[in-house]
Amino acid sequence: MAVAEQTVNEVGSAAPVRSEWRLAWLRLRRNRAAMAGLGVLAVISLAAVFADLLATESDRHFDILSQGLPPLSERLEPIDDWRPWAQRHVLGTDDIGRDVFTRIVRGARISLRIGFSAVSISLVVGSVLGLTAGYFARWPDMVISRILDVMLAFPGLLLAMTVVASIGPGLNNAMIALGVAGVPFYARVVRGTTLAARDLTYVRAARAVGMSDLRIMLRHILPNVVSPILIMATLGLGGAILAAAGLSFLGLGAESPSPEWGLEVAKNRHLLRSLWWITIFNGAAIAVTVLSINLLGDGLREALDPQASSWSH
Repeated sequence: MAVAEQTVNEVGSAAPVRSEWRLAWLRLRRNRAAMAGLGVLAVISLAAVFADLLATESDRHFDILSQGLPPLSERLEPIDDWRPWAQRHVLGTDDIGRDVFTRIVRGARISLRIGFSAVSISLVVGSVLGLTAGYFARWPDMVISRILDVMLAFPGLLLAMTVVASIGPGLNNAMIALGVAGVPFYARVVRGTTLAARDLTYVRAARAVGMSDLRIMLRHILPNVVSPILIMATLGLGGAILAAAGLSFLGLGAESPSPEWGLEVAKNRHLLRSLWWITIFNGAAIAVTVLSINLLGDGLREALDPQASSWSH
């Protein structure tokens, strides 16, 4: 039995996995658009991590005397600081004198946290449901599939709004709502891949030697699901950030005085003609972040599944 199980493990663990991932990385490196997206996303992520170092003051600090200053304006009262950009309001100030650059940098931390949290919830819950439905089939598949069909009947943002309306507005609730709204998409992909993998030779052999269902799913089926869910998670990150900005714009996400980008756009849209830089720079932060993530996601799709990409072209 031990020898048979070892043989199954050797067959099902796919010896060239490491080389396949290496080839995928080499294909990704040749994609200039994807590498540009990765570079921009890395810069934004580093800015979010080191926001306390980059920001010149607290995001809630305001100075009435400095209200409405345009970009590159010098500070009315120079501060003793080693950072060269600290002597100017690089992106201007808002209507109550808060530094726009500081709020955008600190807002990056919030927006990325929302995106990663929502995608993590969708990925984990969706993968569990998809694996369960695809592997056991019959009544578990029927029950889970009908629940997913009901969830898919609603547009993602509308479903998220419904969840937020049920549990109340707020940053954490927005993360949960976006995570729940994304579950059916991951579950359907994982279910389809699992249905295709459950009848493969090495999976049937593992079942024949008495390997537990949980071990078969984790060791032999889950590796087949990694590539599609990795692509979905990357592309879903941009969608989650955009949806979070939409919820904040509608008053269902982050709450003032949070510097979340969507909330900043919503609060200052009436000042677009007079203090245009507040809305424009926060909107540009959303657009650049989502664009970089989409470029990286498209590159990952071409790198991990080159045959499907060639067919799509």
